[in-house]
Amino acid sequence: MSITVADVIAVMESVFEPRLAEEWDRIGLVAGDPHTRVSRIGFAVDPCQATVAEAVARQADMLITHHPLFLRGTSTVATTTAKGSWVHTLIKNDIALYAAHTNADAAPTGSAVALGKLLQLENMRPLAPNPNQPELGIGRVGELPLTMSVRELAQRLHGLLPHTQPGVLVGGDPEKIVRTVALSPGSGDSFLAAANEAGADVYICADLRHHPATDHLWSGGCALIGLTHFASEWPVLPAMAQAITDSLDVDTYISTIVTDPWTLRI
Repeated sequence: MSITVADVIAVMESVFEPRLAEEWDRIGLVAGDPHTRVSRIGFAVDPCQATVAEAVARQADMLITHHPLFLRGTSTVATTTAKGSWVHTLIKNDIALYAAHTNADAAPTGSAVALGKLLQLENMRPLAPNPNQPELGIGRVGELPLTMSVRELAQRLHGLLPHTQPGVLVGGDPEKIVRTVALSPGSGDSFLAAANEAGADVYICADLRHHPATDHLWSGGCALIGLTHFASEWPVLPAMAQAITDSLDVDTYISTIVTDPWTLRI
């Protein structure tokens, strides 16, 4: 029995339910025909020239990304624009593009859970619970099986996640002992207060801005570990691939191309 783009979407949306997406998000099928047959699927954080070219080179029939291609909308897909040229490349090579973003963040097996599992967190629960379904929500809080310092936890993350030029940053006392960890992959400074309220010893996220971070630390908030946006969300890709291979007989690959915007540290 042949597998189609529609079959892949059905599995994705049963695991990463569209209703969990934020209202502003733009998830789902971006390009492609639902009736097209699929035998190989690529997974990447970003839809961009590098990951689209990789999909072509690896003869993928579908590219599933965490970030949407047109989050803020567009009025053109002309090849005179970067994103338009990628769409044309995908269409010419009969590759469908699909995005699971904040719905993948909030799902029970989503980005926060994936990062938490890398750290072997126990008793994981949402950092910002969904008002209607408290077991769902953005971010996670959990306990380490063995305590360690903030420095040691940061070093562990450095070894577990894809290498990026900015690396891993620590705010607060590096020698503070950590038991309870709060995390929110991607831009997370809006959940600093939630991390404190959860009793976290450290909060792990990306894209921390100067003033929210300093206000948090100077007010006695928990220690901070800052990752790049790309690195913090990369762990969701194996979770997505696993969801597909558990249900469908297709080949998959997980892109290891670092699409973080920062390429040099001096």
